[in-house]
Amino acid sequence: MRDAFHEDLERISDQLVEMTRLAGSAMARATTALLDADIHLAESVIAADQQIDRMRSELDDLSIDLLARQQPVATDLRMVVTSMRMSADIERMGDLARHVAKVARLRYPESAVPPVLRSTILQMGQVAERIVAKAGSVIAGRDVESAVALDRDDDEMDRLHREVFEMLLEGKWKHGTEAAVDLTLIGRYYERFGDHAVSVARRVVYLVTGEWHTEPDEDLEQVGAR
Repeated sequence: MRDAFHEDLERISDQLVEMTRLAGSAMARATTALLDADIHLAESVIAADQQIDRMRSELDDLSIDLLARQQPVATDLRMVVTSMRMSADIERMGDLARHVAKVARLRYPESAVPPVLRSTILQMGQVAERIVAKAGSVIAGRDVESAVALDRDDDEMDRLHREVFEMLLEGKWKHGTEAAVDLTLIGRYYERFGDHAVSVARRVVYLVTGEWHTEPDEDLEQVGAR
C-alpha cells in the first residue's frame, strides 16, 4: 500500500515537471508568434492550453484522493498539498502564454510589437523560458539552493518589464495608443509568468524544509490562487 502511495507521489512530481515543460514551450511559441505575426503558431498555443488545464485537473484529483485514502503526514502531506498550489501556478503560466498568443492573433497580419521593443520582448521570452525550465528542475530535484537562486532570474524579468514601461512613458513614443495598450498587457503577462515560477520555487523550499525561504509576497499569493 505504501509503495503504491509513494509511486503516486512520484507521479505527481513528474506531472508537475511535465506541466512546466508544456508552459515553457507555450511561452516560447507564443513569443515567436507575437514577434513574427504567425497566426497558425498563435492558434496552436491557444488550443494547446487545454492540455495543461487537463493535467492540473488530473493532478488535483489525484492529490485529493491521496489525502482521503492515505492521510499523509509531515513531508508527504506537504508534498500533496503543495502540489495543488504549484499546479495552480503552472496552469496560470500556461494561461499567460495563451494571452500572449491571443495578442498576436488579434493584431495579425501585423506584429503587435514595434521594432523599437522587439529586442526587449525577445529577451523577456528568453528569460521566461529559462525561468520555467529552472522551476521544473527545482521540482524534480527538490533543489532548495536552485529554488532560492530563481529570484535572480525574476529580477531580470522585472528589469525588462520596467524597460518596457520606460519606453512607453517617454515622450518619444510614436506608435499610438493601441500599441501602447498591447505592450502594457504583454509586459504584464511576461512579468506575471516569472512571478508564478518564483512562487513554485518558494513552495519547493517549503516542501523540503517546512519553512518559507522568504515571506511570499501577498500579491503572489493572490495571483497563485487565481
